[in-house]
Parts: sequence; C-alpha cells; structure tokens
Amino acid sequence: MELKEIIYDENIVIIGDKNTEVSGISYDSRKIGKNYAFFALPGHNTYGRKYINEAIEKGASVIITDSKCDTSAATQIIVEDIFRFMSIFSAKFYNHPDRELNIIGVTGTNGKTTITYMIESIFVNFGIECGVIGTVNYRYKDKVIEANNTTPQSLDIYRIMREMVNDGVGYLVMEVSSHALSLGRVYGMDFDVAIFTNLTQDHLDFHKNMDNYFEAKSILFKELGTETKCNKKYAIINIDDGYGKKLSKMGINAEIKLYSALEQNIADFKAENIEFANNGSKFDLAFNNEKGKVNIKHIGIHNIYNSLAALAATICSGIPFSKAVEGLNNSKQAPGRLERVDTKGLGFEVVVDYAHTDDALKNVLQTLKKIESKRIITVFGCGGDRDRTKRPLMGKISVEMSDFVFVTSDNPRTEDPNKIILDVEVGIKRIDKKNYKVVVDRETAIKEAVMMAERDDIVLLAGRGHETYQIVGTEKIHFNDIEIAEKYVALKEKRKAVSKKLGQKEFIF
Repeated sequence: MELKEIIYDENIVIIGDKNTEVSGISYDSRKIGKNYAFFALPGHNTYGRKYINEAIEKGASVIITDSKCDTSAATQIIVEDIFRFMSIFSAKFYNHPDRELNIIGVTGTNGKTTITYMIESIFVNFGIECGVIGTVNYRYKDKVIEANNTTPQSLDIYRIMREMVNDGVGYLVMEVSSHALSLGRVYGMDFDVAIFTNLTQDHLDFHKNMDNYFEAKSILFKELGTETKCNKKYAIINIDDGYGKKLSKMGINAEIKLYSALEQNIADFKAENIEFANNGSKFDLAFNNEKGKVNIKHIGIHNIYNSLAALAATICSGIPFSKAVEGLNNSKQAPGRLERVDTKGLGFEVVVDYAHTDDALKNVLQTLKKIESKRIITVFGCGGDRDRTKRPLMGKISVEMSDFVFVTSDNPRTEDPNKIILDVEVGIKRIDKKNYKVVVDRETAIKEAVMMAERDDIVLLAGRGHETYQIVGTEKIHFNDIEIAEKYVALKEKRKAVSKKLGQKEFIF
C-alpha cells in the first residue's frame, strides 16, 4: 500500500513523497526489505538512528524517527512519540486485527502468566481457539514463538494478531506489562476485557515510585471503550488489593466486575470454603446466585485469586458458568510456576518458581509452608540492572520464611553479582539472621541445596522459573534451573545407590 493510505493527520512532519510504496515494516534493520518502512527506535543499549543508512541500503523507502536525519534517499516521517506512532501505523498496515479479535489484557505485578494459561484452558475446553501473548512465549494453535518481552513491541503484536486472525483464531489473551503501557506498545489497541491482579513493589528502577507504577497499570483501564468496537467492555479487578480498590473508583468506561477471596469484601466473583492440599486447591465459586465447585491442580492462595480472575474474564466473554469452571478444573500449572522436579524417589521435593519480587517470594513460601515438610531450603538471587530497592526485602523474607537460604546469582546482566548480593544481605542483617550462605555461582548453589536436602525437605529454586538462559554482561548463556536440579538429583541418586551397594552410610555433600 502507499504511505498516504497509512499515515494519519497528527503532529507529524513528512519530508519526501507520500505516494511511496510500503510493502513491509520493521524496527530491525537486519529484517528490512524492498520498500519497507524502518522505525529508528531509541533504546537502552542502542539507537535505531545508527542503522538508518543500513536500512536504506537494504531497500527502506520510509524512515520514521524522532528527529530529522541527513538523507534524501527515503521519505522521512518525524514524530514526537515514535512508540505510539508505531502502534497506530502498525494497526493500519495490518488492517486492525484487534477489531477482529476478542482481546483480554492481564496486568498487575504477579499472576499474569498463570491467569493466561487458565484462560487458555477454559477457552480450549469450550472449543474456542485462543492465542496467547505472554512471558513464556507467544502461541496459537500449534505455533509457538519465542518471547523476548512479556509484551512485545506494537509492530510485533499487530503482526502476530493478523496471523492469528488469518488462521481462524477469535480470542487473544495477553499479558500487558507496565513497561508496555508506559512506552505505548499497546497504545490504541482495542481491548475487550482488562484484568487487574495486584500491585506490589517491582520495576521501580523504571517507574521510580509506586504512584507512577500504578498510573502505568491504570492506562489499560482508562483506555477501555475509547476505540471503535461497540461491544460491552469489562474491567475485572481484585478488590482485596489496595490498588485494586483505588482502581475500581476511577470512573472506568466499562462494566466493573470485582473478585475476592476475603469474607468481609463484597464482590461479583467470590471464593468461599477454600481448602488447600499438597496436590491442589478447592473452593466454591459464587457468582450471580450460582455456585460452582472449583478443584484445581494449583496450590496456594495466590492461585485462588488467579482462578477468580480467569473465571471472571471468561464468563464475561460469554463462556457459560459451568463450562468455565470445568475448563479451569482441567487447567495445568504454567511452566516455571511451582513446577516440580523429578527427585527419583529420594524423599524430598524440588520446585522451581518464577518468584522475583518480595511479594511473589512471600506467596510461594507461604504456599510451601502449607505442605507438610521438615525444612524449606531456598535458592534465590536478584536480577542486575533492575530495581535495587526490592533486594533487601527479598533477603529478609527468604531467611524469615525458610529454614536455610542460598543467596546466589539470578541474571546479573552488567552488574557485579557480588554487589547485588550485598544489597540482598542488607535485609538479612537488619533482622540478624544467620541461616544463609552466599554461593555466587548459581549452579553450585543449586548443587549444594540438592545435596543438603534430606527426606521430607522442600528445595525452592526461585526467581527464574521457565527461563532457559542466564544473562551475564550482555550475553545470554544457556541455563535452566530444572535441568541443573535434575543433574544433581541424578548424582545424589547414584551416590545413594553406590553407598547402599557398599553397605555404607549415604554420602552427604
């Protein structure tokens, strides 16, 4: 299509021919083809303007940038907010696939990934094709795309949505991060349902304070009903969360549905008679004078909230009450969320969880404490180049709620792992706890934790969950907590077998 068919009348400057052909769009100069539009995005580590000449050499006919560049070889579009412009440009280029999908957006600090898996299970159980865009991957039908960000750039979202629509998918559930909302990655996108899970301290390296963090999350709800689809919109809000209460009073242009697991709170979707077991959770769902028996394979109070959010969103999307409950009861645990490692019958448990905030770590440890065990041994670290203020909080919670803790590396990125650990130790030393050991190398820390474990112990490997890499400097190195744990479980099993054969006491590392 021609450029003039895509651009809209806003505060933009065009230098060159509006009739130029646009056959593709990209913000990656390596993926530019003939007559492509190239978005020269500003970034944390690099700046797209450095690659303008390369993009033109590869065939770019249009350059979109935030300031004029010295070239006459391509039409230039100069915009103030390039990310928002890219979202609207992409929507037009891909012919607004968001208007052909029923889109559920999930935002909040914790629970987003599990909720998307639950919603997907409910839709699939009812025979509806559902696409997912989230932290673990982007997927629909039998296609799986690697996830580089929880919420990708708008250009990628619209491309994936167009592919979904063309492949017969009618529903999409998407994790919507605070970064994506702040940076305009979903600007102008027509959501049908928005879910708010909770808000606890995270990403303050980016947002600076909790007020800004909440303001970013609220964007998803403020923009409900402002686009072209004329269908009914829903805001699904956790009323048990303080920020959820605040959000529910903001005058959202949608029907608000509240969910709660607390007896004292009034809500549309209510969890009653909650029971926990080692292999799952049960509760009665109350909604509109109906009652449903929920029996999920997920453990912990946080998963009761995740279940309520998923049920509310799908019922509001038209799934019958009984079918939504049935689909939820069939849902599986999301990868890296209290995921169990095979411990070969050695008598202890190893679980891997993505918990990387103080609140998430607290939730996971509270859940594990409900499981009958002798000791909880925790391995965790904090990411580099991220919010430093949560590090001492996570240190404090880990030693308070665990019997023993190995403080180690997570994704150190460009920070010195030893300095990250010093920040963690600040919180530990404030409460004068000694039940921890610093082991900077994560593999060694996992090895020591597995070798320390005895019958009826639980080893928690926290912080990385489904991730299969570790970021050291700017390099991604293959690293999978589950694989590492399995390696040392196998070693321990082998040593036990040898000891038994020799009639010796089991070797303790």
